[in-house]
Amino acid sequence: MVADADPAIASRGQIPFEVTNPERIPTKRYYDEEFYRLETERLWPHVWQMACRLEQIPNVGDWVEYSNLDRSVIVVRTRNGVKAYHNACRHRGVPFADEGGHGNCKTTGFICPFHGWRWNMDGENTFVYGRHMFSEDQLDKADLALKSCRVDLWGGCAFINFDNDAPSFRECIGPVADRIEAHGMSDLRAEWWYATVLPANWKIAMEAFMEGYHVMRTHPQLQQAAPMLYNSMYGMDTGGIGVPINPNLDIPGNIKAQIKHLGLLSEGMSGMVHAKEFEIAQQLTDCELPDDPQQAIMMWFGILNHQIGEQLRARGENVPDLNAVAVSDPINAVEFIFPHYFLLPMFSSMSSYRIRPLGPESCLFELWSLTHYPKGEEPEPPMEPTMLPYNSDQFPAIPRQDYANIPIQQKGVHAEGFDFMRLSKDIEGLISNYNRVIDGYLKGAPAEKLAAATQKLGGNFDGKILDLGL
Repeated sequence: MVADADPAIASRGQIPFEVTNPERIPTKRYYDEEFYRLETERLWPHVWQMACRLEQIPNVGDWVEYSNLDRSVIVVRTRNGVKAYHNACRHRGVPFADEGGHGNCKTTGFICPFHGWRWNMDGENTFVYGRHMFSEDQLDKADLALKSCRVDLWGGCAFINFDNDAPSFRECIGPVADRIEAHGMSDLRAEWWYATVLPANWKIAMEAFMEGYHVMRTHPQLQQAAPMLYNSMYGMDTGGIGVPINPNLDIPGNIKAQIKHLGLLSEGMSGMVHAKEFEIAQQLTDCELPDDPQQAIMMWFGILNHQIGEQLRARGENVPDLNAVAVSDPINAVEFIFPHYFLLPMFSSMSSYRIRPLGPESCLFELWSLTHYPKGEEPEPPMEPTMLPYNSDQFPAIPRQDYANIPIQQKGVHAEGFDFMRLSKDIEGLISNYNRVIDGYLKGAPAEKLAAATQKLGGNFDGKILDLGL
């Protein structure tokens, strides 16, 4: 075991339960308190974290609080752009904002609830009660200013990093950021926001979405509904794009099957296939298509992409050319932004997930449905999640099925003799790659190597075990 968090010790590789065989993940990583402590000290303070959606702070002075573990920041829209500050009064350290708080500070600024000291949105101190009672060197303007936290904007979100020396967001995320952006990510708005507390380690929760191998058993209704999640690598012929072609049906019958399965996916996941996209699919039952079934299915999906774009743009929604971006900027059915955020895109809408650790065997799991709206018709953004029990029937069917697995898997990793998870080198590689990047942080690997390794996680869903250069 590691006795302390000294970086010099970490750099010598003295971490517990390290992944030494990329196809085997030690199970104690998912509940050992010392390993969890190392993550809180060596991983989370040095990574980019999704702090808020930008539609939550549309106006000058709007702010929201974001916290993870024992650190808290305020993200605020100023006249000069979005900034972030550590959430602590420079007098005695009392936080300005409660966890999950939000408001507008344009007029009042940030007021400490303890002694009433104030700061404006640019972090400048504007009021000290009883200023004459303090030595002038304790009230130096620069020293009294709120401490800034790094913030970067991407994909309609603000990302923060507590490490001033960490590589930039783009250096860490890499080309996948531009590929997702080409699909209209920045124009999406939150339709709803749910959250739950799962009795599981945060990595268990993340890894449940890193492969489509589980779809056949966990999501049987999606075995044919989500071709990008369950394709020929699992032993089924999908013809390269659609759901598996049924040889007992003619082409119109196969198209109706495609529409039925998209309906199941829409009902089960919302943002991944939005209801408005499913309505458009239902219009396309009588298309002129080639006689070859595989070519017919591929052409039908091309027609569907075109119609979604045409019809939604006619409504005033800023939807990209879905066929064009599928060629120029292909993305996976699930795309991960290390370490705790990921997206599920399919047509013009997306679902997004964020997971934060609450303890070695507990995490906060948040889920958004994101879609386009005509300019000026955007709904009021949800400012806080609707908290639900993880087995609530208010969750869409697909995450509810995942939530049924995750807690029992957490129990399973404690089983006697179950010392490691066995991974497929071909389709569960992202789980291995993720864990080995985490090990890189825990061991104190050079920042540039960590950034390069993190970039390799983009587009790795259902992927192979990679040489990460760590």
